[in-house]
Amino acid sequence: MAFFKSQTKTAERRESVAKKSLFREYGEALAIALILALVIRAFIIQAFSIPSGSMVPTLLVGDYLLVNKFVYGIRNPLNNKVWIPLSTPKRWDIVVFIFPQDPSKDYIKRVVGLPGEKIQIINKKLYINGEHLETPHAVNTDPTIISNPNRPTDSPRDNFGPVVVPPNSYFVMGDNRDHSYDSRFWGAVPMDALRGKAVVIYFSWAGDHSVPIYAAFWNGLKGLMFGFNWNEEDFRVRWSRIGKMIR
Repeated sequence: MAFFKSQTKTAERRESVAKKSLFREYGEALAIALILALVIRAFIIQAFSIPSGSMVPTLLVGDYLLVNKFVYGIRNPLNNKVWIPLSTPKRWDIVVFIFPQDPSKDYIKRVVGLPGEKIQIINKKLYINGEHLETPHAVNTDPTIISNPNRPTDSPRDNFGPVVVPPNSYFVMGDNRDHSYDSRFWGAVPMDALRGKAVVIYFSWAGDHSVPIYAAFWNGLKGLMFGFNWNEEDFRVRWSRIGKMIR
């Protein structure tokens, strides 16, 4: 009898050890996954969404995109300064950056001017070092031309400069030129403010963007539940944009 009791206790201890090992394995796997996710977000790739129309037609409100944070260098995740430089932005790259006037916000624009270049805008046309540069991505929807600004309160939207882009900085503009708050208004973007380069749209939806995505989705779902028809005015997936490379 004592022998059987001893065997039973041994089996119970083994089962307990097995359970503890299983919980430990799950815990370790979860911790590793969390650490990898944080490392990937900090150094390699990060998701962003488009809240405004300043990059129309290239990017639309409701686009969700992935940004390559590794392409321009390995950065300190605390202050965004470059630890190991790998490359520099090229003209026409679409970049996400820390807004110079409010570090709590991230902006997305297209690089048009490189360090040391002289930038000037004359009647909505872009000039680099005195030569007119065609901008195939840009659109102008307002035919009105705002004259040269003479006072600090005058808009530099259509006539600007000339200014020279500072070292290690980039002049950026939105593709929706008449409706973009960009380097014409607040200056160039320092290299240390860049988050990375936008590469691909992984999701996109149209609808009422004044409400959060989950609320818009619920409104669309209610149309299906109560009216047997999805409410596309509130939420509609833009299937054709998913997986689209950003250029």
